[in-house]
Amino acid sequence: MSQNYAAGLSKYKHKGVLGLKEIYDNDAEMKRKVLELSKLMQSAKHVVLHTGAGISTAAGISDFRGPKGIWTAEKKKQKPAPSKPFSEAIPTFTHMAIMELVRTGTVKFVISQNIDGLHIRSGLSMDHLAELHGNIFMEECPKCHTRMLRKSPAPTIARKKTGGVCGTTGKRATPCRGELIDNVLDWCSPLPETDLSSSEAHSRAADLNIVLGSTMQINPSGELPLKAKARDPNSKFVICNLQPTKFDDDADLVIRAKVDDIFRGVMEHLALSVGDYKPEQDPVLAISCERIPQSRNLVQPPVELLPQPKVNKRKTTLKSEPPQQDKKKLKVEPKDDGAMNEIEIDPKPEPTLF
Repeated sequence: MSQNYAAGLSKYKHKGVLGLKEIYDNDAEMKRKVLELSKLMQSAKHVVLHTGAGISTAAGISDFRGPKGIWTAEKKKQKPAPSKPFSEAIPTFTHMAIMELVRTGTVKFVISQNIDGLHIRSGLSMDHLAELHGNIFMEECPKCHTRMLRKSPAPTIARKKTGGVCGTTGKRATPCRGELIDNVLDWCSPLPETDLSSSEAHSRAADLNIVLGSTMQINPSGELPLKAKARDPNSKFVICNLQPTKFDDDADLVIRAKVDDIFRGVMEHLALSVGDYKPEQDPVLAISCERIPQSRNLVQPPVELLPQPKVNKRKTTLKSEPPQQDKKKLKVEPKDDGAMNEIEIDPKPEPTLF
């Protein structure tokens, strides 16, 4: 459960602004904004979603900075609200909607701060998902760098040894035998380079970045949705969150509603159906042993959507010396009496390479 995860992290004082009041748009305002969001998604070419703890509260997993969040309760020295164990939580309507949006190509990439594994368990392709803070159902081998999907949550967090041994066989057909570690980051841990670089590329390439259920207080994750606006002021940035964020004034649209309610409206406007979660299709539950190796190839945004390096268009000569002024040349011609005569002539222009 999320309390155990929070308790297992290192001590860290700067957890951000906690316990801000949740704000709800009225029904008419919410419907108008959901329609606007749907139109933005229909017209956009490269939609990227940024998901936080707020999309998993409907699954029974506590958030961290909400009015009843784990760290809010910690600050108030109160007992945190009950939270479901990660092993018992199942994907929400929003998780299933996101999976369908990616499957149909409406959404190109998902960047998540959540470690609960619900995106993968919804059936979302790992190739379209960057989990910046890790996944409680994933292990890694530091020796051969293989990722392992577990049948149960890892017994450790903060990239510690789980007690598992890597059985991946290489070219020699012998097991790697590396000691597996969990995939979940601790405070101040470096983010996974592959996930972060892909996230930055997609965030910059997006003409629509949408934040779902996050107060955007943890960096660099919180600043990724604004990358596109720095490149192209015409790109759109939407926040769907009950609590205010420091980036609300930068957003083109802010929706104050539960993400499940928002996406029920969005999927209706987009005429897309959302299937129910099916345990038999859950890749975690489908594992017959303790763990299985996973391969992925994170999709990259089209090259034409990425910022291009600036080219200096000024004409420059290949010569290292400054151009010299033309000088009169002397032509030597014989006189009638046999003497030599020097005649000034205009030089012919010489070609210059640019």
